[in-house]
Amino acid sequence: MFGALLRFFREQAALSQEALGLKLGFSKSQVAMVERGQRPPRGSFIGLADEALGARGALIATSEKLTFSHLASWFEHFAEEEATASARHEYETHVVPGLLQTETYARTVLGSGYPPVDDEEIEGRVQARLARQSLLTRKNPAAISFVLELSALSHPIGGRRAHREQLRHILDIAQLRHVQMQVMSPDRETHAGLSGPFVLLETKERRQLAYLEAQDHSFLVSEQPSLGNLFGKYGILRAQALGPEESMERIEKMAAE
Repeated sequence: MFGALLRFFREQAALSQEALGLKLGFSKSQVAMVERGQRPPRGSFIGLADEALGARGALIATSEKLTFSHLASWFEHFAEEEATASARHEYETHVVPGLLQTETYARTVLGSGYPPVDDEEIEGRVQARLARQSLLTRKNPAAISFVLELSALSHPIGGRRAHREQLRHILDIAQLRHVQMQVMSPDRETHAGLSGPFVLLETKERRQLAYLEAQDHSFLVSEQPSLGNLFGKYGILRAQALGPEESMERIEKMAAE
């Protein structure tokens, strides 16, 4: 809504995005992204734009209730369902899942993406990821489980100290009575998850959903038979993985080393 209003006043003033950017001291791309709702107006943008466009306080008044999500647009719907889910299960192959990441680990992961983004955007994404972790500690707990490849835990992302801190954090979360943590044995010659990672949800209404992501593209699966196949696959993965106790021993050994 704020972006639409900004565009309305800009067009009324017969200014291009580039011309408005020059007046405000911002780039054309920054103006365009604010108008499309892809980034929040920052710094003095709102006040300067209101004055430059003769909006007579309309932009300032609208900005008072302006909210902005740092979650990717293709992930927002899933995140909404996730926040109130009755159960969540995840199989991961190459990186610690976002729900388990420490702040340092998350900042390293989110800061290494391409194309690069500025520090303010990275910080917003970090805080959005950490906010999702309230699912682990909410009053009415969800049933949560993870099956992790050891390769997802072995990379020293963020450095040795950050890596050790991350492994200890996982061990702490595994102590929660509603969380089950398993790792896949590195000695298995084959298993059911070789086609890649995925997340399963049971919503508060007990609807089942699955989420798959690859290189900034995502798929929300809600139809059979694909949905049932993924839930079945996860059941097999849990049977093929090491038990929770042995899994914790593996992670503890990794942290010690």
